[in-house]
Parts: sequence; structure tokens; C-alpha cells
Amino acid sequence: MNRINRDLLVLFNQELMSPQAIENEVELLHELLFTVERLDNLVTVHEVIDLDKYKVIQKDTMVRKVIRMQELQPFIFLNCKN
Repeated sequence: MNRINRDLLVLFNQELMSPQAIENEVELLHELLFTVERLDNLVTVHEVIDLDKYKVIQKDTMVRKVIRMQELQPFIFLNCKN
């Protein structure tokens, strides 16, 4: 798996878990986040709200295009469907 450099704040009770168990939990958390943050999953759960054209865009290709943009245009928003 490709390691991404990220900062995670994970709170554990050290009296109940060994350092090896804590490391295992952090690795599982990293795998979970890696799966959730995939572009395909982000495209599925987001929609684009374009206030310039008064449209809500849900097509995967258009949402993917907007997510990949370095900087969003004014009045174009990503909205989570949750």
C-alpha cells in the first residue's frame, strides 16, 4: 500500500493496549481512510452546486472534473450528499 504522509491524532488508553496493538489499530485506521478517500468514492458521495447557472450536477464525470480542479471557481460548491 502506498504510504501517505498524514497526521492523525489517535487517543488510546495505554494501560489497556500494548504499543504493538496501538500500532495495529493505527494501521487499520490508515487502511480505512485510504479506502474512503479514493476518488471514485468521493465522486459517488458528492454533487456540484453551480450557483452561476443555478444547477445541481450529479454526473460522475463532471463531479470528478470539479474535484480535480486546483481552485474552484466562484459560486461553485462541492456538496456532500450525506
